[in-house]
Amino acid sequence: MQNDARDLDLLVVGDANLDLILRGDVIPRFGQAEQLVDGADLVLAGSAGIVAAGAGRLGLRTALVAHVGADEFGAVVRAELLARGVDIGAVRRHPDAPTGLSVILSRPDDRAVLTRLGAIERLRPEQDVPDALLARARHVHVAGWFLIPGLTADGPKLLARARAAGCTTSLDTNWDPHLRWTGLPQALPHVDVLLPNRTELLALAAGLTGEPTDDAERAAGQLRRHGPVIAMKASAEGAVGWDDDGRHAAPGLPVTVVDTTGAGDSFDAAFLAARLAGRPFGECLRRAAVAGSLSTRAVGGTAAQATPAELGELV
Repeated sequence: MQNDARDLDLLVVGDANLDLILRGDVIPRFGQAEQLVDGADLVLAGSAGIVAAGAGRLGLRTALVAHVGADEFGAVVRAELLARGVDIGAVRRHPDAPTGLSVILSRPDDRAVLTRLGAIERLRPEQDVPDALLARARHVHVAGWFLIPGLTADGPKLLARARAAGCTTSLDTNWDPHLRWTGLPQALPHVDVLLPNRTELLALAAGLTGEPTDDAERAAGQLRRHGPVIAMKASAEGAVGWDDDGRHAAPGLPVTVVDTTGAGDSFDAAFLAARLAGRPFGECLRRAAVAGSLSTRAVGGTAAQATPAELGELV
């Protein structure tokens, strides 16, 4: 049961860092070959950081739980979040660990990611997300599951505590760099919305069942049996989702793609904003697909995130 006195619509838990996005001739050639790139931008990043920024832009009262270093990059992360209206009271600064940094080798149709975790992996749900903080939130979204050992180990307990505190919940695991895809059986019963892309959907289902599949419908069915509805990002095709009424599809918006970094996280922010506004599942999916498309209009995950007015006009 939701408490009208809660002062946060959304509490996001996970990774916040900076991305150095390189565009142009980005396929490395070793042997000390020097290459010239078309662009280089340093921007706010991390799946959780981008979701929080997108939610703030859409008018949600949003707070972020994350770890950064007590360094210049950490100061930039905090300043960028503040500029987007995000409560950073639970963004902890470490004097002995650097802020996380990802180097993105970006092409219009794909990207490669090289990440130094740094302070990102210092997050501990039991310490950093107290019950008093959960009591302030309507919804808890967890991201960066496989990047943060504390989430992989104790994330199920966090989600269960969030539910017990009266919050609804969502999970975007992102990719598992270790290719283990573990922890889902314990977590999914406490998740209301699962937000993977197609590749992640297939990998999560295989990790859950031990049976690899390339059939998204089958994978979604296997995951749905554990509880959550599923909103899947489908790149240029838009989105596909599954709930108690069956399968839904929503087209993306044709745009001139500059950079796809963070599009899935902007998708998450718009889906959650629509769901918290009480909109039907299919409309949540449409708004998310449009928001994901709009975010690709500029470099980085936050520069071109959707506004309420844009979604109102385009959905």
